Amino acid sequence: MGPRYPSLLRPPLAFLYYGGADHPDEDPLVPVLRALAQGVSGVACDVQLTADGEAVLHPGTSVRLGVRRRPLRTLPSAQVPAHVPRLAELYQRCGADLHLAAHLSDDEAVAVVVSLAAAAGGHALERLWLCSPDWRRLASWRAAAGDARLVDATRLRHVDEGPERRAAALAGAGVDAVQLHESDWNAGLCALFHRFERLALAGAAPHQRQLDALLAMGVDGVSSEHADRLAGAMAGQG
Repeated sequence: MGPRYPSLLRPPLAFLYYGGADHPDEDPLVPVLRALAQGVSGVACDVQLTADGEAVLHPGTSVRLGVRRRPLRTLPSAQVPAHVPRLAELYQRCGADLHLAAHLSDDEAVAVVVSLAAAAGGHALERLWLCSPDWRRLASWRAAAGDARLVDATRLRHVDEGPERRAAALAGAGVDAVQLHESDWNAGLCALFHRFERLALAGAAPHQRQLDALLAMGVDGVSSEHADRLAGAMAGQG
C-alpha cells in the first residue's frame, strides 16, 4: 500500500450521489435511508425550486409529465410527480444529522434551502454544503448561507488562473471547499488547498479502488452512486 496523506476532516465525509428514483413507483428516499444505515455521511444532489418555491431533489431542471418534459420552475409543487422527493421530506425522514451537498442553479434556492435546514434543527445547517460551479456567485451567497458551507464545484481544466490562485481567492471570499472531478485529484493538489485551509471534495467515483485512492490522497470527502462501495471505502479508514 502506498503512502496515506491526512485530510482536514477526520474522518472524511462520504456522500451518496442521488440521481433520482430508479423507478417512478418506488419510494424515492429508500436509497438514501439505506445508505445512511450503512454509515454513509449524507447525500449529494441537485436541488431545484418549483413555481411556488418548494425545494425538490431532481437531477436537471425539467421533469417528464406524460409524453412531455416541463421545467420544474413552471410547475406548482402539487403537480410535481411523487417520485421527485421534497427537501423537507428528506430532513423529516432522514434526520437533521446527515450532510447535504445541495447543488443549486437558482439563486433564490439559497434562502429556501438554508431555511429548511435551519428548521430541521440539530446539526442540519452546519452540515449543509451549498455547491455551484461559479465561485464568485458562491461568494455572493456568504451572508445568506449562515453556518452552511460553500463549495466551488468545478473541473481543474476550468481553473484558468491555476489552483494556487484559486485556493487563495476562495479563502479570501469565504468559500469553504472545492469539489473537483475524481480524476483531477492528487496528493499534491490536496495539500495545496489544505495549505489555504480549504477543504478538498471529490466528485462521484464509480469504483471502490478510486474511492480508496482518493482517501489515501487526503481528500476531505468522496461521493459515489454506490452506497456499498462508499461504506467499504470508509471502513478502510479504520
